[in-house]
Amino acid sequence: MKILLADAIFTDGTIYRNHGIVFDKTIIEVSSNDELRSRYGAQCVELGEGSVILPGLVNAHVHLEFSANRTTLTYGEFMPWLSSVIASRDELINECDDECTTRAVEMMLSNGITAFGAVSSYGFDLDPCFKASQKVVYFNELIGSDPAMADALYANFQERLFASQELKRSGFYPSIAIHSPYSVHRILIQKALKHAKEKDLRVTAHFMESPAEREWLDTDSGPFRPFFENFLKQTRAANTAEEFLSYFKEIPTLFTHAVQASHDELSVIAQNGHSIIHCPISNRLLGNGVLDLKPLEDKNIPLLCGTDGLSSNYTLDLFEEMKIALFMHPHDDLLSLSQKLWRGVTSLAAAALKLNCGKIMSGYDADILVMRVNYPINGQLPLHLINQKGIIESIYIEGERVK
Repeated sequence: MKILLADAIFTDGTIYRNHGIVFDKTIIEVSSNDELRSRYGAQCVELGEGSVILPGLVNAHVHLEFSANRTTLTYGEFMPWLSSVIASRDELINECDDECTTRAVEMMLSNGITAFGAVSSYGFDLDPCFKASQKVVYFNELIGSDPAMADALYANFQERLFASQELKRSGFYPSIAIHSPYSVHRILIQKALKHAKEKDLRVTAHFMESPAEREWLDTDSGPFRPFFENFLKQTRAANTAEEFLSYFKEIPTLFTHAVQASHDELSVIAQNGHSIIHCPISNRLLGNGVLDLKPLEDKNIPLLCGTDGLSSNYTLDLFEEMKIALFMHPHDDLLSLSQKLWRGVTSLAAAALKLNCGKIMSGYDADILVMRVNYPINGQLPLHLINQKGIIESIYIEGERVK
Protein backbone atom coordinates (compact mmCIF):
# COMPACT_ATOMS: atom_id res chain seq x y z
CA MET A 1 0.00 0.00 0.00
CA LYS A 2 1.25 3.49 -0.89
CA ILE A 3 0.15 6.83 0.57
CA LEU A 4 0.99 10.09 -1.23
CA LEU A 5 0.14 13.52 0.22
CA ALA A 6 -0.04 16.32 -2.32
CA ASP A 7 -0.52 20.05 -2.54
CA ALA A 8 -3.50 19.32 -4.81
CA ILE A 9 -5.37 16.53 -6.53
CA PHE A 10 -7.10 17.40 -9.81
CA THR A 11 -9.59 14.89 -11.13
CA ASP A 12 -12.72 14.98 -13.28
CA GLY A 13 -13.13 18.75 -13.03
CA THR A 14 -12.50 19.15 -9.29
CA ILE A 15 -9.45 20.49 -7.46
CA TYR A 16 -8.87 19.09 -3.97
CA ARG A 17 -6.33 21.19 -2.03
CA ASN A 18 -4.09 19.48 0.54
CA HIS A 19 -5.37 16.02 -0.25
CA GLY A 20 -3.72 12.65 -0.57
CA ILE A 21 -4.32 9.21 -1.97
CA VAL A 22 -4.08 5.67 -0.60
CA PHE A 23 -3.64 2.95 -3.21
CA ASP A 24 -2.30 -0.42 -4.16
CA LYS A 25 -3.41 -1.82 -7.54
CA THR A 26 -6.58 0.27 -7.22
CA ILE A 27 -7.31 3.49 -5.37
CA ILE A 28 -8.40 2.75 -1.82
CA GLU A 29 -9.09 6.22 -0.50
CA VAL A 30 -8.82 9.93 -1.25
CA SER A 31 -8.84 12.16 1.81
CA SER A 32 -7.35 15.29 3.35
CA ASN A 33 -3.66 15.23 4.18
CA ASP A 34 -4.40 15.87 7.85
CA GLU A 35 -6.77 12.91 8.00
CA LEU A 36 -4.29 10.59 6.31
CA ARG A 37 -1.41 11.77 8.52
CA SER A 38 -3.45 11.11 11.64
CA ARG A 39 -4.21 7.55 10.56
CA TYR A 40 -1.06 6.45 8.74
CA GLY A 41 1.72 8.59 10.23
CA ALA A 42 5.18 7.67 8.95
CA GLN A 43 3.73 5.60 6.10
CA CYS A 44 2.76 8.83 4.33
CA VAL A 45 5.01 10.26 1.61
CA GLU A 46 4.92 14.06 1.68
CA LEU A 47 5.16 15.32 -1.88
CA GLY A 48 5.40 18.95 -0.83
CA GLU A 49 4.66 22.35 -2.32
CA GLY A 50 3.65 22.45 -5.98
CA SER A 51 2.83 18.74 -6.13
CA VAL A 52 -0.26 17.76 -8.12
CA ILE A 53 -1.73 14.28 -8.42
CA LEU A 54 -3.63 13.61 -11.65
CA PRO A 55 -5.17 10.59 -13.34
CA GLY A 56 -2.94 9.05 -15.98
CA LEU A 57 -3.83 10.36 -19.44
CA VAL A 58 -5.76 8.29 -21.97
CA ASN A 59 -4.89 8.76 -25.65
CA ALA A 60 -8.01 7.48 -27.39
CA HIS A 61 -6.57 7.44 -30.93
CA VAL A 62 -3.04 6.82 -32.15
CA HIS A 63 -1.45 5.16 -35.20
CA LEU A 64 2.00 3.72 -34.47
CA GLU A 65 2.98 1.96 -37.69
CA PHE A 66 4.06 5.20 -39.42
CA SER A 67 6.12 6.47 -36.47
CA ALA A 68 9.26 6.70 -38.62
CA ASN A 69 7.83 9.78 -40.36
CA ARG A 70 9.37 13.15 -39.63
CA THR A 71 9.26 15.20 -42.84
CA THR A 72 8.51 12.59 -45.50
CA LEU A 73 4.77 13.22 -45.79
CA THR A 74 3.11 16.25 -47.37
CA TYR A 75 1.04 18.53 -45.13
CA GLY A 76 -1.46 21.28 -45.93
CA GLU A 77 -4.36 19.38 -47.51
CA PHE A 78 -5.78 15.90 -47.09
CA MET A 79 -5.40 14.54 -50.63
CA PRO A 80 -1.74 15.48 -51.15
CA TRP A 81 -1.05 13.98 -47.71
CA LEU A 82 -2.90 10.76 -48.61
CA SER A 83 -1.03 10.51 -51.91
CA SER A 84 2.27 10.93 -50.07
CA VAL A 85 1.27 8.20 -47.58
CA ILE A 86 0.62 5.79 -50.44
CA ALA A 87 3.84 6.74 -52.22
CA SER A 88 5.98 6.39 -49.07
CA ARG A 89 4.05 3.66 -47.27
CA ASP A 90 6.52 0.82 -47.79
CA GLU A 91 9.51 2.99 -46.98
CA LEU A 92 8.03 4.31 -43.73
CA ILE A 93 6.71 0.96 -42.56
CA ASN A 94 10.04 -0.75 -43.25
CA GLU A 95 11.83 1.99 -41.31
CA CYS A 96 9.55 1.56 -38.30
CA ASP A 97 10.65 -1.70 -36.71
CA ASP A 98 9.80 -2.76 -33.15
CA GLU A 99 12.44 -0.41 -31.75
CA CYS A 100 10.90 2.55 -33.59
CA THR A 101 7.39 1.66 -32.39
CA THR A 102 8.64 1.17 -28.83
CA ARG A 103 10.16 4.66 -28.89
CA ALA A 104 6.74 6.06 -29.82
CA VAL A 105 5.10 4.08 -27.00
CA GLU A 106 7.72 5.35 -24.55
CA MET A 107 7.25 8.91 -25.82
CA MET A 108 3.60 8.63 -24.83
CA LEU A 109 4.50 7.26 -21.40
CA SER A 110 7.01 10.06 -20.77
CA ASN A 111 4.18 12.51 -21.57
CA GLY A 112 1.90 10.95 -18.96
CA ILE A 113 -0.14 8.67 -21.24
CA THR A 114 -0.94 5.53 -19.24
CA ALA A 115 -3.51 4.08 -21.66
CA PHE A 116 -4.01 4.36 -25.41
CA GLY A 117 -6.13 3.14 -28.29
CA ALA A 118 -3.77 1.93 -31.03
CA VAL A 119 -5.28 1.64 -34.52
CA SER A 120 -3.27 -0.99 -36.38
CA SER A 121 -3.55 -1.40 -40.15
CA TYR A 122 -1.05 -4.22 -40.61
CA GLY A 123 -0.34 -5.75 -37.20
CA PHE A 124 3.32 -4.72 -37.33
CA ASP A 125 2.99 -2.87 -34.01
CA LEU A 126 1.43 -5.81 -32.16
CA ASP A 127 4.47 -6.94 -30.17
CA PRO A 128 5.50 -3.47 -28.90
CA CYS A 129 1.89 -2.73 -27.93
CA PHE A 130 1.59 -6.01 -26.09
CA LYS A 131 4.85 -5.36 -24.23
CA ALA A 132 3.96 -1.74 -23.39
CA SER A 133 3.69 -0.66 -19.75
CA GLN A 134 0.40 1.05 -20.54
CA LYS A 135 -3.11 -0.25 -20.91
CA VAL A 136 -3.67 -0.79 -24.66
CA VAL A 137 -6.90 -1.10 -26.58
CA TYR A 138 -5.53 -2.65 -29.76
CA PHE A 139 -7.82 -1.82 -32.67
CA ASN A 140 -7.25 -4.18 -35.61
CA GLU A 141 -8.27 -2.09 -38.61
CA LEU A 142 -10.48 -3.35 -41.44
CA ILE A 143 -10.04 -1.64 -44.79
CA GLY A 144 -11.08 -2.44 -48.36
CA SER A 145 -13.85 -1.22 -50.64
CA ASP A 146 -13.40 -3.63 -53.56
CA PRO A 147 -16.16 -6.29 -53.38
CA ALA A 148 -14.11 -8.68 -55.51
CA MET A 149 -11.45 -8.73 -52.79
CA ALA A 150 -13.86 -8.90 -49.85
CA ASP A 151 -13.08 -12.47 -48.79
CA ALA A 152 -9.32 -11.99 -48.92
CA LEU A 153 -9.48 -8.67 -47.08
CA TYR A 154 -11.66 -10.07 -44.34
CA ALA A 155 -9.43 -13.12 -43.98
CA ASN A 156 -6.41 -10.84 -43.49
CA PHE A 157 -8.32 -8.80 -40.91
CA GLN A 158 -9.37 -11.95 -39.06
CA GLU A 159 -5.82 -13.27 -39.05
CA ARG A 160 -4.59 -10.07 -37.40
CA LEU A 161 -7.49 -9.96 -34.93
CA PHE A 162 -6.99 -13.59 -33.90
CA ALA A 163 -3.23 -13.07 -33.54
CA SER A 164 -3.85 -10.21 -31.11
CA GLN A 165 -6.39 -12.30 -29.19
CA GLU A 166 -3.82 -15.04 -28.64
CA LEU A 167 -1.73 -12.62 -26.56
CA LYS A 168 -2.89 -12.42 -22.96
CA ARG A 169 -1.99 -9.84 -20.34
CA SER A 170 -3.83 -7.57 -17.95
CA GLY A 171 -4.60 -4.29 -19.70
CA PHE A 172 -4.35 -5.50 -23.31
CA TYR A 173 -7.66 -5.52 -25.20
CA PRO A 174 -7.89 -6.76 -28.82
CA SER A 175 -10.55 -4.72 -30.60
CA ILE A 176 -11.89 -3.69 -34.02
CA ALA A 177 -11.46 -0.56 -36.16
CA ILE A 178 -13.43 0.19 -39.32
CA HIS A 179 -11.26 2.52 -41.38
CA SER A 180 -13.88 4.90 -42.84
CA PRO A 181 -17.10 5.14 -44.86
CA TYR A 182 -15.23 5.61 -48.13
CA SER A 183 -12.73 2.79 -47.72
CA VAL A 184 -14.65 -0.25 -46.42
CA HIS A 185 -17.36 -2.17 -48.28
CA ARG A 186 -20.63 -2.52 -46.42
CA ILE A 187 -20.45 -6.33 -46.45
CA LEU A 188 -17.14 -6.20 -44.61
CA ILE A 189 -18.40 -3.60 -42.15
CA GLN A 190 -21.52 -5.56 -41.30
CA LYS A 191 -19.58 -8.79 -40.90
CA ALA A 192 -16.96 -7.23 -38.60
CA LEU A 193 -19.53 -5.39 -36.49
CA LYS A 194 -21.59 -8.55 -36.11
CA HIS A 195 -18.48 -10.21 -34.70
CA ALA A 196 -17.79 -7.21 -32.44
CA LYS A 197 -21.31 -7.31 -31.04
CA GLU A 198 -21.26 -11.07 -30.47
CA LYS A 199 -17.87 -10.93 -28.70
CA ASP A 200 -18.42 -7.56 -26.98
CA LEU A 201 -15.34 -6.01 -28.60
CA ARG A 202 -14.55 -2.32 -28.53
CA VAL A 203 -15.03 -0.48 -31.86
CA THR A 204 -13.64 2.68 -33.42
CA ALA A 205 -13.86 4.29 -36.89
CA HIS A 206 -12.74 7.39 -38.77
CA PHE A 207 -15.68 9.53 -39.87
CA MET A 208 -15.98 12.75 -41.87
CA GLU A 209 -12.38 13.82 -41.52
CA SER A 210 -11.98 15.99 -44.61
CA PRO A 211 -13.93 18.15 -47.09
CA ALA A 212 -12.88 15.63 -49.78
CA GLU A 213 -14.60 12.82 -47.85
CA ARG A 214 -17.74 14.95 -47.44
CA GLU A 215 -17.96 15.66 -51.17
CA TRP A 216 -17.22 12.09 -52.23
CA LEU A 217 -19.83 10.55 -49.93
CA ASP A 218 -22.46 13.14 -50.83
CA THR A 219 -21.99 13.48 -54.59
CA ASP A 220 -19.49 10.84 -55.82
CA SER A 221 -17.30 13.70 -56.97
CA GLY A 222 -14.47 15.94 -55.86
CA PRO A 223 -10.78 15.18 -55.19
CA PHE A 224 -11.51 11.61 -54.12
CA ARG A 225 -13.02 10.67 -57.49
CA PRO A 226 -9.77 10.50 -59.54
CA PHE A 227 -8.11 8.76 -56.60
CA PHE A 228 -10.70 5.96 -56.55
CA GLU A 229 -10.94 5.79 -60.36
CA ASN A 230 -7.16 5.46 -60.76
CA PHE A 231 -6.44 3.08 -57.88
CA LEU A 232 -9.61 1.00 -57.59
CA LYS A 233 -11.62 1.67 -60.77
CA GLN A 234 -14.53 2.89 -58.61
CA THR A 235 -16.80 5.76 -59.56
CA ARG A 236 -19.15 5.65 -56.57
CA ALA A 237 -18.55 5.88 -52.84
CA ALA A 238 -18.65 2.59 -50.95
CA ASN A 239 -21.24 4.01 -48.52
CA THR A 240 -23.18 7.16 -47.87
CA ALA A 241 -22.64 8.77 -44.48
CA GLU A 242 -26.17 7.79 -43.44
CA GLU A 243 -25.64 4.15 -44.43
CA PHE A 244 -22.31 4.02 -42.64
CA LEU A 245 -23.66 5.31 -39.34
CA SER A 246 -26.63 2.94 -39.51
CA TYR A 247 -24.30 -0.07 -39.30
CA PHE A 248 -23.13 0.99 -35.83
CA LYS A 249 -26.56 1.03 -34.20
CA GLU A 250 -26.40 -0.47 -30.69
CA ILE A 251 -22.59 -0.68 -30.88
CA PRO A 252 -21.10 2.26 -28.93
CA THR A 253 -18.27 3.49 -31.14
CA LEU A 254 -15.44 5.98 -30.89
CA PHE A 255 -15.66 8.07 -34.09
CA THR A 256 -12.47 9.97 -34.88
CA HIS A 257 -12.46 13.51 -36.35
CA ALA A 258 -16.09 14.21 -37.45
CA VAL A 259 -14.89 17.67 -38.51
CA GLN A 260 -17.19 17.65 -41.54
CA ALA A 261 -20.14 15.84 -39.91
CA SER A 262 -23.60 17.40 -40.37
CA HIS A 263 -26.02 18.19 -37.55
CA ASP A 264 -28.18 15.24 -38.59
CA GLU A 265 -25.18 12.91 -38.47
CA LEU A 266 -24.20 14.24 -35.06
CA SER A 267 -27.75 13.58 -33.88
CA VAL A 268 -27.42 9.94 -34.95
CA ILE A 269 -24.08 9.73 -33.14
CA ALA A 270 -25.69 11.14 -30.00
CA GLN A 271 -28.75 8.89 -30.16
CA ASN A 272 -26.59 5.77 -30.34
CA GLY A 273 -24.27 6.63 -27.46
CA HIS A 274 -21.16 7.11 -29.59
CA SER A 275 -18.19 9.39 -28.80
CA ILE A 276 -16.08 11.73 -30.93
CA ILE A 277 -12.29 11.89 -30.77
CA HIS A 278 -10.86 15.33 -31.56
CA CYS A 279 -7.33 15.41 -33.03
CA PRO A 280 -6.58 19.15 -33.36
CA ILE A 281 -3.00 18.97 -34.60
CA SER A 282 -3.76 16.35 -37.24
CA ASN A 283 -6.81 18.29 -38.43
CA ARG A 284 -4.70 21.44 -38.85
CA LEU A 285 -1.76 19.78 -40.58
CA LEU A 286 -4.03 18.03 -43.09
CA GLY A 287 -6.17 21.12 -43.74
CA ASN A 288 -9.40 19.45 -42.66
CA GLY A 289 -11.01 22.34 -40.82
CA VAL A 290 -11.98 22.86 -37.19
CA LEU A 291 -14.38 20.68 -35.24
CA ASP A 292 -17.35 22.73 -34.01
CA LEU A 293 -17.63 21.86 -30.33
CA LYS A 294 -21.00 23.50 -29.65
CA PRO A 295 -23.20 20.88 -31.39
CA LEU A 296 -21.37 18.16 -29.44
CA GLU A 297 -22.15 19.93 -26.18
CA ASP A 298 -25.75 20.60 -27.21
CA LYS A 299 -26.27 16.94 -28.13
CA ASN A 300 -24.34 15.63 -25.10
CA ILE A 301 -21.78 13.75 -27.24
CA PRO A 302 -18.67 12.84 -25.25
CA LEU A 303 -15.67 14.80 -26.54
CA LEU A 304 -12.40 12.89 -26.36
CA CYS A 305 -8.96 14.04 -27.45
CA GLY A 306 -6.32 12.03 -29.30
CA THR A 307 -2.95 12.60 -30.89
CA ASP A 308 -3.49 10.61 -34.11
CA GLY A 309 -0.12 9.26 -35.31
CA LEU A 310 3.24 10.69 -36.29
CA SER A 311 2.11 10.53 -39.89
CA SER A 312 -0.02 13.59 -39.11
CA ASN A 313 1.56 14.99 -35.96
CA TYR A 314 4.98 16.08 -34.71
CA THR A 315 4.62 14.51 -31.26
CA LEU A 316 2.51 12.14 -29.17
CA ASP A 317 1.70 14.46 -26.28
CA LEU A 318 -1.82 15.12 -25.01
CA PHE A 319 -0.66 18.24 -23.15
CA GLU A 320 0.40 19.68 -26.52
CA GLU A 321 -2.83 18.48 -28.11
CA MET A 322 -4.91 20.23 -25.45
CA LYS A 323 -2.86 23.42 -25.81
CA ILE A 324 -3.40 23.51 -29.57
CA ALA A 325 -7.13 22.92 -28.99
CA LEU A 326 -7.28 25.93 -26.65
CA PHE A 327 -6.03 28.18 -29.44
CA MET A 328 -7.98 26.41 -32.20
CA HIS A 329 -11.31 27.24 -30.53
CA PRO A 330 -10.99 30.96 -29.73
CA HIS A 331 -14.69 31.55 -29.03
CA ASP A 332 -14.94 28.98 -26.23
CA ASP A 333 -14.43 30.10 -22.64
CA LEU A 334 -10.85 29.18 -21.75
CA LEU A 335 -11.43 27.58 -18.36
CA SER A 336 -14.54 25.70 -19.46
CA LEU A 337 -12.74 24.39 -22.55
CA SER A 338 -9.78 23.37 -20.40
CA GLN A 339 -12.08 21.33 -18.18
CA LYS A 340 -13.69 19.65 -21.21
CA LEU A 341 -10.30 18.78 -22.65
CA TRP A 342 -9.11 17.29 -19.36
CA ARG A 343 -12.17 15.06 -19.18
CA GLY A 344 -11.54 14.10 -22.80
CA VAL A 345 -8.08 12.74 -21.94
CA THR A 346 -9.05 11.14 -18.64
CA SER A 347 -12.52 10.10 -17.44
CA LEU A 348 -14.49 10.31 -20.71
CA ALA A 349 -11.74 8.65 -22.76
CA ALA A 350 -11.43 5.83 -20.23
CA ALA A 351 -15.19 5.31 -20.16
CA ALA A 352 -15.43 5.20 -23.96
CA LEU A 353 -12.61 2.65 -24.10
CA LYS A 354 -14.23 0.67 -21.25
CA LEU A 355 -11.23 1.07 -18.96
CA ASN A 356 -11.38 1.30 -15.19
CA CYS A 357 -9.18 4.38 -14.95
CA GLY A 358 -9.27 8.10 -15.65
CA LYS A 359 -10.36 9.25 -12.18
CA ILE A 360 -8.67 9.67 -8.80
CA MET A 361 -11.46 7.95 -6.94
CA SER A 362 -11.91 4.89 -4.76
CA GLY A 363 -12.30 1.69 -6.79
CA TYR A 364 -10.56 2.97 -9.93
CA ASP A 365 -7.24 1.55 -11.09
CA ALA A 366 -4.30 3.42 -9.63
CA ASP A 367 -3.11 4.94 -12.92
CA ILE A 368 -1.61 8.12 -11.50
CA LEU A 369 0.65 11.01 -12.45
CA VAL A 370 2.60 13.01 -9.88
CA MET A 371 3.48 16.42 -11.29
CA ARG A 372 5.43 19.38 -9.95
CA VAL A 373 4.47 22.95 -10.85
CA ASN A 374 6.44 26.08 -10.00
CA TYR A 375 3.49 28.45 -9.73
CA PRO A 376 0.71 29.07 -7.19
CA ILE A 377 -2.19 26.62 -7.45
CA ASN A 378 -5.56 28.28 -7.86
CA GLY A 379 -8.97 27.75 -9.47
CA GLN A 380 -7.49 28.03 -12.97
CA LEU A 381 -5.21 25.03 -12.45
CA PRO A 382 -6.81 23.08 -15.37
CA LEU A 383 -5.77 25.90 -17.72
CA HIS A 384 -2.34 26.41 -16.18
CA LEU A 385 -1.50 22.70 -16.37
CA ILE A 386 -2.07 22.83 -20.13
CA ASN A 387 -0.16 26.05 -20.79
CA GLN A 388 2.57 25.47 -18.18
CA LYS A 389 2.89 21.71 -18.15
CA GLY A 390 5.15 21.25 -15.15
CA ILE A 391 7.35 18.23 -14.56
CA ILE A 392 6.01 14.67 -14.43
CA GLU A 393 7.98 13.28 -11.49
CA SER A 394 6.45 9.82 -11.30
CA ILE A 395 3.93 7.63 -13.09
CA TYR A 396 2.01 4.68 -11.66
CA ILE A 397 -0.02 2.12 -13.61
CA GLU A 398 -2.21 -0.15 -11.52
CA GLY A 399 -0.20 0.92 -8.49
CA GLU A 400 3.21 0.02 -9.90
CA ARG A 401 5.66 2.83 -10.48
CA VAL A 402 6.75 2.78 -14.15
CA LYS A 403 8.60 6.11 -14.19
